[in-house]
Amino acid sequence: MKIYTKTGDKGETSLIGGKRVQKGDLRIIAYGSVDELNSNIGLAISVLAIKDRNLFSDLIAVLTQIQNDLFVVGSDLADPKYSIENQHNTPRTQERMVYDLEHVIDGFETELMPITFFILPGGAIESSCLHISRSIARRAETTVVMLSKSQVINPTIIAYLNRLSDLLFVAARVVNKRLSINDIAWNKFASSSSNNNK
Repeated sequence: MKIYTKTGDKGETSLIGGKRVQKGDLRIIAYGSVDELNSNIGLAISVLAIKDRNLFSDLIAVLTQIQNDLFVVGSDLADPKYSIENQHNTPRTQERMVYDLEHVIDGFETELMPITFFILPGGAIESSCLHISRSIARRAETTVVMLSKSQVINPTIIAYLNRLSDLLFVAARVVNKRLSINDIAWNKFASSSSNNNK
């Protein structure tokens, strides 16, 4: 079977159930953002494994589970007939998935000192990858919220993506901590001082 079908050559694609929509439809953009997020988390897993698989084994396991969960989120968004009946037997985002993320966040936060300042995304390359994933998660969440204003979706998706961005923020800090790299504090005077030197 060939990877290309040519059915999307005119800018349309099919949702679960067969409905054809434009590729610029907000629902397509929403689950496309989830796919982009999943890909970036895959990159984060790769760089963590290269750096030190033993040091980050717990985080790699968590991120791998999240990749599997994001397939569920994507399928959920790809089915325009969200209902209790679930006529297409589509995997659905469950509240349990949100609670699982909260449990992981609580566990990782025991490693960290509370922060009393805004931090810049960065530090180790591995941490930076997780910050990129976090920002994509925020964009995906925003897109899903916009979609929810005009189409029916599973509301648990929004909660899941919201909590996921929190987890990725904490995970980025954990990576820096385990590599003995300090969080980078935002310097609110940096931009004004550079402007004054012009």
